[in-house]
Amino acid sequence: MKEVRVGICGLGTVGGGTFQVLARNASLIAGRLGCNIRVARVATRTPKDEFDLTGIPFSQDVFDVANDPDVDILVELIGGYETAKELVMTAIRNGKHVVTANKALIAVHGNEIFAAAEEKGVIVAYEAGVAGGIPVIKAVREGLSANRIDVIAGIINGTGNYILTEMRAGREFEEVLREAQALGYAEADPTFDVEGIDAAHKLTILASAGFGVPLQFEHAYTEGISRITPYDITHAELLGYRIKHLGIARRRDNGIELRVHPTLVPKSHSIAQVDGVLNAILVDGDAVGQTMYSGPGAGDEATGSAVIADIVDVARSVACGSSQRVPYLGFNPDAMENLGVLPMEDIQSAYYLRIQALDRPGVLAKVASVLSEHGINIESIMQKESEVTDGRIPVIILTHTVQERQINRAIEDLEALTDIEDKVVRIRAENFH
Repeated sequence: MKEVRVGICGLGTVGGGTFQVLARNASLIAGRLGCNIRVARVATRTPKDEFDLTGIPFSQDVFDVANDPDVDILVELIGGYETAKELVMTAIRNGKHVVTANKALIAVHGNEIFAAAEEKGVIVAYEAGVAGGIPVIKAVREGLSANRIDVIAGIINGTGNYILTEMRAGREFEEVLREAQALGYAEADPTFDVEGIDAAHKLTILASAGFGVPLQFEHAYTEGISRITPYDITHAELLGYRIKHLGIARRRDNGIELRVHPTLVPKSHSIAQVDGVLNAILVDGDAVGQTMYSGPGAGDEATGSAVIADIVDVARSVACGSSQRVPYLGFNPDAMENLGVLPMEDIQSAYYLRIQALDRPGVLAKVASVLSEHGINIESIMQKESEVTDGRIPVIILTHTVQERQINRAIEDLEALTDIEDKVVRIRAENFH
């Protein structure tokens, strides 16, 4: 049976899971593939005693893998930007195919990497970079290839979803974040997770694969969850909504929306039911309608499963001597559209507003007047006398859909009222009809 040789760079969480699943399911994978996959080389900074590397050349320098003539496919699992980019570009120059789980690398440098791979005639596969073990890239690029995709949205960071899930019990953000770090769901520096950067990397890739546009991470809007309070979560629930940290990409005639932020979702919607560290991605196609993909968005063997799926895809091409089977972003380069990312002021949404008002007669009328002046209609309003504290009362308003620029100007005018204290809290709302 023909043999395809793989070099693994990095034996951390994902690298270790990939190595273990490759070893455990070797015969099953070979049966599906029609050839054997042999780990021809492993490189990692720190040797790992828990893995049996008997007979496998080992190095602490990942570039040894990129330069090894005995390697057909380089598997990049070291993470980060610059070293990973140099490693991948070296492998491409040497005519090697690449499989990576590095969403930051693809989101930031993918356009350059794919151009180099196209010129060299090699494959770069990145399924594991988005939503862990959920095969959503394959679904978008292949399963839904007959569809015009207009919306891709969902929970694409399990850490943020876990925190918001736990906060529904009244717990504060900082307390749950510490717990998530203790459980290994969040890094010691959780910025990428809780401020939306990790989700923006993934959303950038999904949008490009779904809409056929260049990768444009630098224009993605990101807003984190650190300002969300148990009060907002409770009152959103009373209004019939659940707060989720979503990535939302929407295709419009003059560009695309590319944004990550806390979002009110109707409690009846499937995305609102996805809790804990799970991910869920909704894709809206013109032929199929709405489909949703849910499952573990991280983890050693779950993500390793997606890495190996890419290895199998690439190995099929290696075994039969063919070139790229599916275009890197799902569209041939000459079919890509030059749609830019729209500024946030141009997006449309409904809005949850929390306003800290003085408990005086006529305040609600003033608030309603400001919103009306900016063409903003109120869907519902909530004010409880039992919540009056030191002469101040929170006012919760849910608006109809308007442009972001309208709500920005309205908030400026609301905050200028003498009856309003502190900043107005704003959370966007989506129905995904």
